[in-house]
Amino acid sequence: MKSVKDYMSSTVDYCTTLDNVFEVAVKMKNQDVGIIPILEEDRLVGVITDRDIVVRGVAEKHPGSTKVTDIMSTDLYTADPDMSIEDAARLMAEKQVKRLPVIQGGKLAGIISLKDIAVDNETQSQAGYALSEISEGPGNNLH
Repeated sequence: MKSVKDYMSSTVDYCTTLDNVFEVAVKMKNQDVGIIPILEEDRLVGVITDRDIVVRGVAEKHPGSTKVTDIMSTDLYTADPDMSIEDAARLMAEKQVKRLPVIQGGKLAGIISLKDIAVDNETQSQAGYALSEISEGPGNNLH
């Protein structure tokens, strides 16, 4: 059975609670990603997604100098590297998120996304299920 560690991106750029929204947006653009984990003393304390920047930042008229702590999501759903792909997809569907930080030994080990799961023929059905659940869900979650 395939697990999260087989599909996750293990090279993950991050910001700290001292950074501002502009710095997060630049990292997202440079890395071509839609999520940046926020660390404090090597511990995951939040994430900022491209949607967080739009909905909580720009739409709320927060300038780029706004601290990440003002708009980051702190209700975190995470995966373990040994979690099955099926369980990860189920968690994404249940929590209405497209990406999960992967935590190992209390530290950020990577990110798993629906895109990571969908590229493999063996796991496309799990990704399709999760995406359909997210699309039909309440739509109030920003991850």
